[in-house]
Amino acid sequence: MSFLKNKKILIFGVKNCFSIAWGIAISMYKQKAKLAFVYHNIKSKKKIMPLAKKVKSKIILQCDINSDNSIKKLFIKLFDIWGMFDGIVHSIAYVPRIQLNKDFIKIINRKDFLNAFETNTFSLIAIIKVAVKFLNKKASILTLTYIGSIKFIPYYNIMGITKAALESSIRYLSVSMGKKNIRVNAISSGSIKTTASYIIKNFHKIISTDKNYSPLNRNVTIKEIGNVAAFLCSDLSSGITGQVIYVDVGRNIM
Repeated sequence: MSFLKNKKILIFGVKNCFSIAWGIAISMYKQKAKLAFVYHNIKSKKKIMPLAKKVKSKIILQCDINSDNSIKKLFIKLFDIWGMFDGIVHSIAYVPRIQLNKDFIKIINRKDFLNAFETNTFSLIAIIKVAVKFLNKKASILTLTYIGSIKFIPYYNIMGITKAALESSIRYLSVSMGKKNIRVNAISSGSIKTTASYIIKNFHKIISTDKNYSPLNRNVTIKEIGNVAAFLCSDLSSGITGQVIYVDVGRNIM
């Protein structure tokens, strides 16, 4: 069964073949979804283009997610190509490397704190505020989070705080968007080796600990996260909204 057949999904956050967003794209493509991708600059576009070809997508659009004007231009361009569409995957996270390598109170500063919130948390809200007029009824919006939002993870620092705010935003957004029969959920991913995660100091220790102490005694894969993401963006999950779904081979219960 191809449960995303004819669904049109816009994906933010693919950087390379190791990205969680790419695992999601692959799973959605296997379920016959039509996909579009967003890039930030020319360098990122060059990395996305060969990946987009693998899932038969020719739609790669530029957007600065910290600019309301850029977000508006993105959705106007997408509407010209697709018309109304069915879903958004928001897999965006950024802070300066130094914020993930030192003690929280010693390194935190106002500029990095505000920039992190704008990029990691408010970007989802800003995207939805514009996208809502272009989304079909029964559309689904999905974002990515991590257990560092509710528990202390060494050196995760400001990312944990912005992810906590992101998860709270999901609950408020789900109520606002529910009036339009649009669902909003999050996946809390287990630790995965990605380009972004490896800038966290001692991340290899986190990966090892998760493997040794999860109920399944292994780490989660981007394919497993992708499969759940595909489900959450399909009509099979029509009764689920405002939730944080843990896809971490059970690590969060330990």
